[in-house]
Amino acid sequence: MKNRTEDSPQNAEYTLFLGCTVPVRALNYEISARKVAEKLGLRFSDVPDFSCCGYPIKSVHRYGYLLMAARNLALAEKKGLPLCTLCSACCGSLTEANHEIQEDKTLRQRINKDLFKCLGMSYEGRVQVTHFTRILREEIVKKRIAEQIQTDLSSLHVAPHYGCHYTKPTSIYGKIEDPENPKSLDELIEATGAHSVHYEDKLQCCGGGVLAIDEQVALAMSQRKLEHIRAQGADAMVLVCPFCNVMYEGNQRKIEKVFQKEYKLPILYYPQLLGLALGIEPDELGMKMNRVKATEMLKKVNRRSN
Repeated sequence: MKNRTEDSPQNAEYTLFLGCTVPVRALNYEISARKVAEKLGLRFSDVPDFSCCGYPIKSVHRYGYLLMAARNLALAEKKGLPLCTLCSACCGSLTEANHEIQEDKTLRQRINKDLFKCLGMSYEGRVQVTHFTRILREEIVKKRIAEQIQTDLSSLHVAPHYGCHYTKPTSIYGKIEDPENPKSLDELIEATGAHSVHYEDKLQCCGGGVLAIDEQVALAMSQRKLEHIRAQGADAMVLVCPFCNVMYEGNQRKIEKVFQKEYKLPILYYPQLLGLALGIEPDELGMKMNRVKATEMLKKVNRRSN
């Protein structure tokens, strides 16, 4: 069966999958994504019955993970729309499960047998899964973003953080961009008028994957990247994953205390940066919810372009 998970989006309406972390720890991400989508004429359809994507149990019970993912995909399939995620881990989890279920007929039959037995559901493999950031990249290609830029961000220098799950697994995402040299987030930053900053260890993990096992190692991984970004004089970091945000923003004060260094680096979700460029007010983008305040950065974005 053909894998349709990452084809170029053709519709202006998407089923929105929030996952677990976004509604609880990244409401500003959801708020800004919805606001930007509205501004660009993209519509989100919500499914209240969505559950966890299955990622947390992937390493301990793979079939359980696939079954959880399949349930969500089955719910999305009923909508008949592409599935849009905000969380990179959710996107990777659902995309990988979707690919496996589509390609393995025996697995698909087993999944559907259990889905029907437990929930009266089935999944035919017709859902296209994509990340909101990739949808926005398509909008750049269509030049719809450039046509709506209202605020001059050319004074901003922003460091992109891709994270681990945005470009991997390579077997799936490698067809979209080079996972060892990704460009999409840099291009998205440049599309706002801001400058994308290159820095050492740009593609390194945030450390979130080992946070529950060894907090000191996790904090050290985040601190190293914050140090490299500060060395380049960046005004902010931009990312697209809520758990990466937990490391860089949620733990930034702890990092400063442990390593006796001050960073005060604003951490923005990409829709927040794009929203500013589109002329949306900071409060409407959930900027007040950002733990590291972007007060100084915002002073540079108050000019209007001609």
